Amino acid sequence: MTAPASDADRNPLLLFERHRPRLYAIAYRMLGAVAEAEDVVQEAWLRWNATEHSTIETPEAWLVTITTRLSIDRLRAAKAEREHYTGVWLPEPMLMSAPATPEQAHELADDVSVAFLYMLERLSPDARAAFLMRDVFDADYEDIAQTLGKTPAAVRQLVRRARQQLRDGTPRDAVPRATLHRLLLAFSDAMQRSDFHGLHALLSDDAELVGDGGGKVNAFRSLVGGKRLAQLFYAGTLRFRDAMRTEVVQINGQWALLRFIDGELESAQSYETDGERLTRILVQRNPDKLERIAAAMRKR
Repeated sequence: MTAPASDADRNPLLLFERHRPRLYAIAYRMLGAVAEAEDVVQEAWLRWNATEHSTIETPEAWLVTITTRLSIDRLRAAKAEREHYTGVWLPEPMLMSAPATPEQAHELADDVSVAFLYMLERLSPDARAAFLMRDVFDADYEDIAQTLGKTPAAVRQLVRRARQQLRDGTPRDAVPRATLHRLLLAFSDAMQRSDFHGLHALLSDDAELVGDGGGKVNAFRSLVGGKRLAQLFYAGTLRFRDAMRTEVVQINGQWALLRFIDGELESAQSYETDGERLTRILVQRNPDKLERIAAAMRKR
């Protein structure tokens, strides 16, 4: 006996809302920009709303396909624009509360982190879509092929090459979230206390800082060396003194650090670690990309 259809199955709006989180997850991972991901999901809704739903056998597959194709088109345009971006382009960070369940923590921790999205920028739009659908969303090669309009063999090759391109930038061993949290609390404390030696001790000798100012504010494109980075942060503590405040929060499913100057959000800093010291810092200073986090923090 066939189970009766639910209200969501009968109502196109409710059905779309059921799948909206997954569609947004695809679009954000593809684009690394909140507004652009929201635009893609809205366009998917408009197309869904204008479609004869009785002809769609599997709504979720239809919506995922449309969202992925829209994201690819948007990413192609975005890549052309990012070639003229001032400085280094880093993904727009999202402020998140702590995951409620271990499953949510697993889903958010690695595949949506700022570091992961930054690495994905080296992939072509099609390769990025194929890699995400296979390794993040666990889709079958046949389904990916249908979505991208390619053969399964071509998709397998795309995914294989994407994995190879990303391999060099991926940490060899996963580090527990609690380890990064502990290191960031210590780093934040050393920053607040203007402790140069404390800052230096927490940074690896070859630590790297990458900054995104978007041409709106000054930012280092790249700065390498634990001592140099410690000197940079130490100089900031001397310059701003009591006007500076730091807070360790959840950004993109990972622990990160927010720095405030005179009560205003100055940067969102995402960190990577080898388990013992901090190895890379991605510093978002572009005020346009900080706007949502700043607004959320003001409401707290």
